Amino acid sequence: KIAHAMETKPRTPVIWLHGLECTCCSESFIRSGHPLAKDVILSMISLDYDDLLMAAAGHQAEAALEETIKKYKGNYILAVEGNPPLNEDGMFCISGGKPFLDKLKKVAKDAKAVIAWGACASYGCVQAAAPNPTQATPIHKVITDKPIIKVPGCPPIAEVMTGVITYMVTFDKMP
Repeated sequence: KIAHAMETKPRTPVIWLHGLECTCCSESFIRSGHPLAKDVILSMISLDYDDLLMAAAGHQAEAALEETIKKYKGNYILAVEGNPPLNEDGMFCISGGKPFLDKLKKVAKDAKAVIAWGACASYGCVQAAAPNPTQATPIHKVITDKPIIKVPGCPPIAEVMTGVITYMVTFDKMP
């Protein structure tokens, strides 16, 4: 079924955002052995925005994000690595010139589903530990109207990460 899906289904658009985190989730993902991350990225999904991995930067990157949101409204997957800080209106994490909190809410609004990569996005992790001056919080406390798949770990297991995406794309449903 997976091979058939890779050969016949259109590639699912994915927007991958980064909040307060260390990029260990991305590091884990790119090292997956089965399925290989390259097969997932090049054959199963269309990684339309990931400011860590994409070639575009600045205004070009943000334009790609806006285009994906509009073009695939309700049909893209949002993958989130890290968490949003709530204190001082989210000013402790700026992405694309705006607080990550605002960007997360905007992108999640029209996402089909959300994946919380790692302990930071899933549960808050070290950023949310006391005394938590940034008021970092897991994404499910900010995004409450979408299905969220939590893939915890620090980092999460690479094959679990690629497996979650593979399952979602192959069967067009949540695990």
